[in-house]
Amino acid sequence: MKSEKEVTLRYLLLNFLKIGATSFGGFIAMVSVIQDQMVSKDKVIKNETVLDGISLASILPGPLAVNVVTYIGYQLKGVYGALISMMAVILPSYFLVLGLSWFYLEYGTLPLVDKIFSGIMLAVVAIIVVVAVRMAKKSISDYKQWILCMLSGLLLISIGGFFITLGVIFAGGLAGFFLYYNPLPSQKSVNIPKNGVQKSVPYYFLFTLSAVIMGIILIPLIAPAELNEFFVNVRKLMVVFGGMSVTLFGGGYVFIPAIQEAVVQNLNWLSAKEFADSIAMGQITPGPILISATFIGYKVAGIWGSIVATVSIFLPAGILMIAGSHFLEKFKNSNLVNAVFMGLRPAVIGLIFAASYTIGKSIEINWQSILIFVIILIVNFKYKINAAILIPISGLLGMVLFSI
Repeated sequence: MKSEKEVTLRYLLLNFLKIGATSFGGFIAMVSVIQDQMVSKDKVIKNETVLDGISLASILPGPLAVNVVTYIGYQLKGVYGALISMMAVILPSYFLVLGLSWFYLEYGTLPLVDKIFSGIMLAVVAIIVVVAVRMAKKSISDYKQWILCMLSGLLLISIGGFFITLGVIFAGGLAGFFLYYNPLPSQKSVNIPKNGVQKSVPYYFLFTLSAVIMGIILIPLIAPAELNEFFVNVRKLMVVFGGMSVTLFGGGYVFIPAIQEAVVQNLNWLSAKEFADSIAMGQITPGPILISATFIGYKVAGIWGSIVATVSIFLPAGILMIAGSHFLEKFKNSNLVNAVFMGLRPAVIGLIFAASYTIGKSIEINWQSILIFVIILIVNFKYKINAAILIPISGLLGMVLFSI
C-alpha cells in the first residue's frame, strides 16, 4: 500500500489533534476514526497495524484507546512519534474537560447536550459498522477467520464483560497458532514503514521524566508549610492514577469502579455526585473516557493537579505500550507470531462489530434516530467522507430532529 501522505512528527501531531477532537463514544469510536483517516484516506498504515495495536493494547494495562494511538505513533515514527501521538490525542479533550470543570465547580451544573450527543452517538455507531466491514474485507481471507470473527462478536454480545473480551483475544491467538502455524522459516516482510525511523529509547527523556517524578515526591519534604498540602495532594494524584495506569486492564469502564473507590470512598476528594458528573464529562466530550481524571485533579489541586492526574493516568501505560511495541517488532517476522495474529485479527474485528451493537442498543429507536443512522451510514460507506466532518454534522442533526 503506497502512502499518500508524508509521515512526519508534524503530521502525527495535527492528525491526532483532529482525531482527539472528534472521537466521541470511547475506545472503538476512536479506533474507527483512526481507521477512516489514516488507513482509508491517508494510507499511512494498514488495517493490520491497527488490529495488531488493539491486540497488544488488550493484553497490557492502561487506557485502550490511547495505547492503540501510542502503538501507531511508534510504528510510524518511533518513540517520539508515540509520545507526540499520545499527547496530541489527549490534548483536545483535556482542555475541554478543564473548561467544563471550571464551569461545573463555579455554577454546579453541566451544559445541556443530550440531543447533540444522541446525534453524535448515532454517527459513531454507523462509522463503527462501516469500519468493521472494511476491516473484514481486507483482513479476513478464509472461512476459518470468518468463523472466529462471528464467534467473538456473538460471545461479546451475548455475555459481554472484560473477562470475555480478554478470553476472546487469547482464544483467537491460540486458534491462530493451531490453524495457521507453519514451522518453516518465514520470508514475510515486517508490516512496518521503512522510513529509517530511530526506535531506540531516548535516555535523556527517561532521565528528565524520572527527575520530575522524584521532584514531586521529595518537594513536600522541603516546601513551606502553606505549600506542603498542595504538593502532598499532587503526589497523591500521581501515585493513585499512575498506579492504576500500570495495574488495571480492560480500558476505561474497568477503571471506573477502582477510581470511585479511591477518590470517593478512601480519599474523600469528590462526592458521589461529583464523581458521577466527572464520568459524564468523559462521555460527552471527545477522546478517552478516562479524561475524567482531569476533573478530579482540578478539583483537588487546580490546574497543576489536572495536569498531574491526566499525565499519570496515560503516560505510564503509554511507556509500557512503547516497550511492548518494541518487543513485538523484534518478533514480527516469526511464523509463530504471524500465525497468532492470523487468529487475533478476525477476533478483534468481531469485537468491533459487537461494539456497534453494544453502543447502539442504548439509543432510543424512533424515526429521527433511524434517519440519522441511515444517512451517516450511506454517506460514510459510499462517499468516504471524513468522520471528523460526519460526527459534528450528526450532532447538529440530532439537535434539530430531536427537537421536533
